[in-house]
Formats: sequence, structure tokens, C-alpha cells
Amino acid sequence: MELLAPGGDVDSVKAAILAGANAVYCGLDKFNARNRAANISFDELPGILRLAHQHDCRIFLTLNIIFVDNEIPALISLLNKLVNTGIDGVIVQDLGLFYLLSRYYKSLKIHASTQLTTHNEGQIWFLNRLNASRINLSRELNIGEIKTLTAVAHQNQVLTEVFVHGSYCLSFSGICYLSSVQSGNSGNRGRCSQPCRDRYLTTPAGKNYPLNLKDNSAWSDLRELSEAGVDSLKIEGRIKKYDYVHTVVNSWRKQLRSLYENNELLTDNSDLYKVFNRNFSNGYLKGNLNKDMFIDHPRDHSIQHLSDVNDYTSDNQLEEGRIGLYDEKEEIKTSVESKIKQMSVAKVPLIIRISGACGTTLNVKVKTPDTSFEVISAVNLADTGTEPLDYAQVFKRLKAINDTGYYIEKLILDDLQSNVYLPFKELTALKKQLLFILNDFREMIDPVHIPAFRQPERTEIKPSLSVLMSSPKDLYLCRETQADVYFRLPDSFKNECAVYVDLFRKNENLIPWFPSVLIDEDYSTAVEFLQQLRPKLIVTNNTGIAYEAGKCGIDWIAGPFLNVVNSYSLQCLKEQPNCSGAFISNEINQAQIRQLHKPEDFKLYYSIYHPIGLMTSRQCLFHQVTGCGKEEMDESCIPHCGKSATITNLKNETIWLEKSKGNYPEVYHDANFLNTDIVADVKYLFSSFLVDLRDVKTGTPAQTNKTTIIKQFENLINGNSDAKAELQQLLYPTTSVQYKRGI
Repeated sequence: MELLAPGGDVDSVKAAILAGANAVYCGLDKFNARNRAANISFDELPGILRLAHQHDCRIFLTLNIIFVDNEIPALISLLNKLVNTGIDGVIVQDLGLFYLLSRYYKSLKIHASTQLTTHNEGQIWFLNRLNASRINLSRELNIGEIKTLTAVAHQNQVLTEVFVHGSYCLSFSGICYLSSVQSGNSGNRGRCSQPCRDRYLTTPAGKNYPLNLKDNSAWSDLRELSEAGVDSLKIEGRIKKYDYVHTVVNSWRKQLRSLYENNELLTDNSDLYKVFNRNFSNGYLKGNLNKDMFIDHPRDHSIQHLSDVNDYTSDNQLEEGRIGLYDEKEEIKTSVESKIKQMSVAKVPLIIRISGACGTTLNVKVKTPDTSFEVISAVNLADTGTEPLDYAQVFKRLKAINDTGYYIEKLILDDLQSNVYLPFKELTALKKQLLFILNDFREMIDPVHIPAFRQPERTEIKPSLSVLMSSPKDLYLCRETQADVYFRLPDSFKNECAVYVDLFRKNENLIPWFPSVLIDEDYSTAVEFLQQLRPKLIVTNNTGIAYEAGKCGIDWIAGPFLNVVNSYSLQCLKEQPNCSGAFISNEINQAQIRQLHKPEDFKLYYSIYHPIGLMTSRQCLFHQVTGCGKEEMDESCIPHCGKSATITNLKNETIWLEKSKGNYPEVYHDANFLNTDIVADVKYLFSSFLVDLRDVKTGTPAQTNKTTIIKQFENLINGNSDAKAELQQLLYPTTSVQYKRGI
């Protein structure tokens, strides 16, 4: 199995290589999901690649955020450079970037980011169709589920990657909007401010950090992961420093070596406790979602662990132990620092000597610190031409070398006859020969010029209204409105599939709405539901169901939690079998929405009113809040548990925790989202506006019945000037901050 390490800066990359990583994932100073890391510059990348490849280590670049349209030109410019490096893979979340890479940059290997929260076999098939060669599986999966999905991946010639060490997220990745809504720092943009680790007012269960999980460590699970067929073991930590990276990678390298050489696992993981940690849990991997996965502070646990292990009986002993640990940490840091200083990622200097005379070929001799070579022009130098060869002209033609892992230290023309000429195309051909040799005998790829979207006529669209419900008691609404009515299926209904098939057959105009997370039997049940019902249209927030719908010939709409924010994502979806439209993410603002180009014969949707889902978790959110009689989640929790509670942080911001029957625990914003402005702001884009009337408890109680609310929204989209003010009175308090702020 590959050992994959984090590289938040150049020193961390070096430390990972030094400690024995087989691969390192790192980000540039933009376009990656760890903005708080120092990251690396593109100029440093060639040197990093050279150093890594000398040590048989691969480098993967994180481009794992969602992109808005005005960033695409800069992204394309970057991709045009990346194809001429030795980068071993790019890690991707955005469907638009999948589209660009699959169509225009086929030489770059695509790795599906953890932000895509891949947890069922349909998602693997969907991503494989987008040319993903590797998939990072959801952190919430247990080893049995990982084994099943890895087998499916291998059938599709796709590798799997599993996080084995570092921070746990409480939410399924990619569908957490807590930081985005509260502070404008979107996790889907690499700016997560980790409000889940904030202090909250003490809960009834006596906890101050009720959403704070321990760190992940699969130290004792390595044999099972190997037997599951996992291809890569991923260590989290791109905001950690080089001493942390070295210590953790070195420990895991020893554990791997012990398994492969001695067929046994080490039990001593004490080194992992000497660097930052929040204590450790393997609860997700074991499928043991218990109270012990939480810890009631987010700080470093190293000293506490030292005290627990040594059973100190006095403050003096604890202080001595603390000083000893700090001294040991400094020794580790100093030792690693001295070693990585000897590892250079500087560009390699070249001495280039140009020689030739009229009637002979032009000779270009290149000398590096390690070797030398020569290239010769295909035609002879002449005494006439457009422009005589001199230093300025030769340097102009060769300066592209400086964009690689090399730079021209000296350009010597002493042996070149004056007033001789060579066609420009011959100089260009010589440059290409030089770059081919310097680029490990790989042909340089010319920049791709991606055609701009044709600007369609922006004719005004008459939008319809659509309504989302989740309770059978609201089915009467189907008779009281002309709006399309969606019914949100539970996350889990494996014992009630026939009940829901019957419900939809009795209400033929009802449109199924699938959730984001469908794991194992829940996914199988959803597929069975599709195959039995064969609806004309569905909405899905899960690409596994999208894949299955396309296979069955069922039209599908991409839901709002697929994070669609740019025109290339729309084009990607348009080209998927039976995709007829997409919801636009509520994270983007008016200006970012206006940049979108809608594909022909493709419908766009937008949710103008809904409770704001902040996260969905596989873990129980009530252990630390209200308390729970169970020590761990069991088979009965998802189908039968129904609870709600609130917690408030020290900024007096309240969030709502809800566990409804059949669904995973969720967190909601205090105020619902209401955006009445978009109806008048963007009249040429959306086919339908959604009103979410599910019974979700938040701080926005409806002041009237659902029929009246629907009527007022119908008035709004029909241009009634009084409807906006009426809705703001009926639905209070609300917020539209994301529409103003964007990402």
C-alpha cells in the first residue's frame, strides 16, 4: 500500500520524503482546499518534483475546490503549465474541472477528492466515467464497506485511498456549510474556519465542545485495510509543520514495514502522541460510533496523554514530564530541520554554449551539474535572413526553459559567427528538442485554447414554482398547487421500500428527491426503489443514484448539494446520460450566478426558500448535547430516533441539531434562507424556483399554513409587487447572506 503524506509547504514535503512517504499531496498558493496552509508556489513545483522523483516518491497536486466562472481562465492557464511538468496526479472536487481534464488534458491523472464524499458503488461508476483513476473514500466508512467499494473500484481499474491518520470531520465532506454560512469561509473553497471545534455554552450533558471529535488513527487496523485491498493510506495534515509530518510518516512507515517484513503490527504508537493530537479513535473504521469518539476540548492532547500513561501523582512530576516532552519535541524538530536543509528544490542551472558558422549547422551544447548533451539544427546557418542571431534573439527563443525545473545560468555565444541567420521555426524546433530532453524525454504539450461559451440570447424565462416536502401528511398540497412537488426520501428506508413505491404510485405527479448520503444497504434500497417505480423524473444529490438513473433511462436533475457553481460543471452534467437539469449551489452570489452559461436544452433550478442545512453526520450529535441512554449508535438509531436540540456558541450564534426518523443527524442554521430578489435579478436563467416546506425545526417558524405560503410564492414569481413584503412577514427571521456574499 502506498503511504500518502501531506505537504503544506516545501519543508513539509521534504520531511515527508525523508520519512519514507511513497507519495505527497500538496497545494499551490491558490485553488486548493487548505488555504490556511502555507502551500507552495508554481516556481517551486519543478524542484519538488525532481527531488521527490529522485527518492521514488510521487507528487499529487490538490485542485480540490469548486471554481466560479471568472476563475476558469486562470485555472486553464495553470493546467496548460501542469501538463508539461512531471506531476503524478491532480486531486479534484469540481465537476467542471473533471470535464476540462477529461476532455482537454488527458495526460493528467485525476484523483477524486474526499470532498466528493464517495461512499457507494454508483458514485465509483459515475466518477470512473469522468476518468477518475483514484478515489478517496469517505472517512465515515467502516472496513467492510471499504472492502466492498474497493472491489468495485478495482473492477473499474480505479484505485482507492483511505484516510488513516489525522483530523476527523464531523460532517460528511463537501456538504458542510457551517463555516460558509457563519463566516463566509467556505469549506468547499478551502477556507473552513472549523466552527465545529468552537466552544459552545455548556450543554445539558455538561460539554463545552459538543461537536469536537478526536483524531482518526487506523494504527491497529492496517492488516484489515491491506486485506480490504486499499491502495493508498492517506495521512491528514497540510496545515501541520514539518516535524509533525516527519514523525507521523516515519511511524507509519515503520508500521507498514513491520506488517510486510514480519507479518505483525507494532503496538507502540507513543511517537504519534508526541506531536499534535486530540487523542485518537478508529470508531468509523470499526463501525463503532460511540461516545468515546468525542473529546471535550480541541487542544493538543500530548501532555494529557503523557500524564495518563505515567500516572503522575504530583504536579512536580507532571511538570517534569511536560518539560521532558517539550525538550524531546525540540530535539525532533532540530534533527528534522538539519536534514531537510540538505535537500534542495532549487532549479538546476544550465550553461548553454551556442556555436556555428555560415554554411554549417547551429550547435547547442547544454551542461548541467550532472551531465551534458548537444542538439543540432536541421538546416545550415545562412548569411541572409530576417534577423541575425545574437544574444537577445537566442535568449528570447530559449527563455521558456526558465519555466521548467531548470534555468539558464549562462548563455555563451563566443563561438557563433556574427551576422548569420536561422529561420525562427528552426530555433523553435531546437528549443523543443532541448525541452524534450530536459523533460525526461517527454514531448512538450502546446497550450490548449478552450473555446469560449457561445453567449446565448438572454431571453426572459417564465419560471415555475416547485415545492419540497418529506411527510405523507403534506400530500394534500399536490391538489392545491400547480407547482411541481418533490418528495424527499429518507437517508435510510431499507425496510420500507415497498411503502414508498406504493406512495409514489398513488401520487403519480410526485417527484422523488434523493439525499446526499446513501451507504451500503441504503444505496441498494434506493436503486431497488428506482427499478421498481421507474419514475419519469427524479432529483438527486447523490451521483451514485444519478448513474443508476442514467442507466435506467430515467431523467434526473442534479440537486443543490452537488455544489454546481460554474458553466463547465453544467456542461459536464449535460453530457451525462439523462441529466436534464441542475440546481445551482446557494453558496454563490448574484454576480457569480450571472456569469453562468446555460447549456441548450438544459434547465436550471434555484432554491429560494429553505432551512439551511449546515452539515450531515454519521455520528450521533446528541451524545454531547442532551445525552443519550445508548453508549453507541446501533441499527435502530437511524430508522427510529427522532430528536432535536440547539447549541449556542460564545458569539451567541445558535444552531439546530435534528435527528428525524430515517435520516442521519443534521445541523441547521437558526434562520431559514429566503431570497426573493433573485426572481427579478436573474430573469433569463432559471426554469423553476424551489420552496422547501419540510418540517425542519429552526428559528424561523411559519406564521401561516403551507398553502398560504405557496400561494404567496406563486404571486412572487408571477410579478405581484406585494408578495415580497408579505413573504418577509410570514417567514421571519430569514437570511440571504450567501446571495450577497458568495464564495
